[in-house]
Amino acid sequence: MNVFLWIVAGLLAVAFLGAGAMKLSQPRAKLSASGMPWVDDFSAGQVKTIGALEVLAAIGLIGPPLTGIAPVLAPLAAVGLVLTMIGAAVVHARRGETQGIVVNAVLLILAAVVAWARFGPYSF
Repeated sequence: MNVFLWIVAGLLAVAFLGAGAMKLSQPRAKLSASGMPWVDDFSAGQVKTIGALEVLAAIGLIGPPLTGIAPVLAPLAAVGLVLTMIGAAVVHARRGETQGIVVNAVLLILAAVVAWARFGPYSF
Protein backbone atom coordinates (compact mmCIF):
# COMPACT_ATOMS: atom_id res chain seq x y z
CA MET A 1 0.00 0.00 0.00
CA ASN A 2 2.88 2.36 0.73
CA VAL A 3 4.15 2.01 -2.86
CA PHE A 4 0.64 2.66 -4.19
CA LEU A 5 0.38 5.83 -2.09
CA TRP A 6 3.77 7.05 -3.32
CA ILE A 7 2.65 6.47 -6.92
CA VAL A 8 -0.63 8.31 -6.40
CA ALA A 9 1.12 11.18 -4.61
CA GLY A 10 3.69 11.33 -7.41
CA LEU A 11 1.01 11.47 -10.09
CA LEU A 12 -0.84 14.18 -8.20
CA ALA A 13 2.39 16.11 -7.74
CA VAL A 14 3.22 15.96 -11.46
CA ALA A 15 -0.31 16.98 -12.45
CA PHE A 16 -0.50 19.90 -10.06
CA LEU A 17 3.07 21.03 -10.61
CA GLY A 18 2.38 21.25 -14.35
CA ALA A 19 -1.00 22.93 -13.96
CA GLY A 20 0.26 25.37 -11.35
CA ALA A 21 3.39 26.25 -13.32
CA MET A 22 1.27 26.94 -16.37
CA LYS A 23 -1.01 29.27 -14.39
CA LEU A 24 2.01 31.06 -12.96
CA SER A 25 3.88 31.45 -16.23
CA GLN A 26 1.13 32.24 -18.75
CA PRO A 27 -0.98 35.41 -18.97
CA ARG A 28 -4.66 34.98 -18.22
CA ALA A 29 -5.71 35.66 -21.82
CA LYS A 30 -3.45 32.90 -23.13
CA LEU A 31 -4.79 30.45 -20.53
CA SER A 32 -8.35 31.29 -21.56
CA ALA A 33 -7.56 30.74 -25.23
CA SER A 34 -5.76 27.45 -24.55
CA GLY A 35 -8.65 25.60 -22.94
CA MET A 36 -9.11 27.23 -19.53
CA PRO A 37 -12.07 29.55 -20.12
CA TRP A 38 -12.85 29.59 -16.40
CA VAL A 39 -9.97 32.02 -15.85
CA ASP A 40 -12.18 34.76 -17.31
CA ASP A 41 -14.18 34.64 -14.05
CA PHE A 42 -11.07 35.45 -11.98
CA SER A 43 -8.52 38.24 -11.82
CA ALA A 44 -4.95 37.65 -12.96
CA GLY A 45 -3.83 37.74 -9.33
CA GLN A 46 -6.35 35.10 -8.32
CA VAL A 47 -5.23 32.81 -11.15
CA LYS A 48 -1.58 33.25 -10.10
CA THR A 49 -2.53 32.50 -6.48
CA ILE A 50 -4.29 29.29 -7.51
CA GLY A 51 -1.21 28.33 -9.53
CA ALA A 52 1.12 29.03 -6.61
CA LEU A 53 -1.03 26.96 -4.25
CA GLU A 54 -1.01 24.07 -6.71
CA VAL A 55 2.79 24.20 -7.01
CA LEU A 56 3.19 24.35 -3.23
CA ALA A 57 0.84 21.40 -2.79
CA ALA A 58 2.82 19.39 -5.35
CA ILE A 59 6.03 20.10 -3.47
CA GLY A 60 4.30 19.34 -0.15
CA LEU A 61 3.13 15.93 -1.33
CA ILE A 62 6.65 14.71 -2.12
CA GLY A 63 9.28 16.93 -0.48
CA PRO A 64 8.63 16.53 3.25
CA PRO A 65 8.29 12.73 3.31
CA LEU A 66 11.27 12.35 1.00
CA THR A 67 13.50 14.46 3.24
CA GLY A 68 11.95 13.32 6.52
CA ILE A 69 11.45 16.93 7.55
CA ALA A 70 7.87 17.56 8.77
CA PRO A 71 6.27 14.67 6.84
CA VAL A 72 2.88 15.66 8.25
CA LEU A 73 2.87 18.30 5.51
CA ALA A 74 2.17 15.62 2.88
CA PRO A 75 -1.36 14.73 4.06
CA LEU A 76 -2.00 18.42 4.76
CA ALA A 77 -1.05 19.17 1.14
CA ALA A 78 -3.45 16.43 0.03
CA VAL A 79 -6.23 18.02 2.10
CA GLY A 80 -5.44 21.34 0.45
CA LEU A 81 -5.81 19.71 -2.95
CA VAL A 82 -9.15 18.20 -1.92
CA LEU A 83 -10.38 21.68 -0.99
CA THR A 84 -8.98 23.11 -4.23
CA MET A 85 -10.80 20.47 -6.28
CA ILE A 86 -14.07 21.13 -4.46
CA GLY A 87 -13.72 24.80 -5.38
CA ALA A 88 -12.81 23.93 -8.95
CA ALA A 89 -15.84 21.63 -9.28
CA VAL A 90 -18.11 24.41 -8.04
CA VAL A 91 -16.68 26.82 -10.62
CA HIS A 92 -17.08 24.27 -13.42
CA ALA A 93 -20.64 23.47 -12.29
CA ARG A 94 -21.58 27.16 -12.36
CA ARG A 95 -20.18 27.42 -15.88
CA GLY A 96 -21.86 24.20 -17.07
CA GLU A 97 -18.52 22.52 -17.80
CA THR A 98 -19.37 18.93 -16.86
CA GLN A 99 -16.18 17.45 -18.31
CA GLY A 100 -14.15 19.65 -15.96
CA ILE A 101 -16.13 18.33 -13.00
CA VAL A 102 -15.20 14.75 -13.90
CA VAL A 103 -11.49 15.62 -13.90
CA ASN A 104 -11.90 17.47 -10.60
CA ALA A 105 -13.70 14.48 -9.07
CA VAL A 106 -10.93 12.05 -10.06
CA LEU A 107 -8.21 14.32 -8.67
CA LEU A 108 -10.28 14.93 -5.53
CA ILE A 109 -10.69 11.20 -4.90
CA LEU A 110 -6.97 10.54 -5.40
CA ALA A 111 -6.02 13.38 -3.06
CA ALA A 112 -8.58 12.22 -0.48
CA VAL A 113 -7.12 8.70 -0.55
CA VAL A 114 -3.63 10.09 0.06
CA ALA A 115 -4.87 12.34 2.88
CA TRP A 116 -6.83 9.56 4.57
CA ALA A 117 -4.04 6.99 4.31
CA ARG A 118 -1.21 9.32 5.34
CA PHE A 119 -3.15 10.68 8.32
CA GLY A 120 -4.33 7.20 9.25
CA PRO A 121 -3.05 3.67 8.81
CA TYR A 122 -0.15 4.45 6.47
CA SER A 123 1.33 7.56 8.07
CA PHE A 124 5.01 8.34 7.79
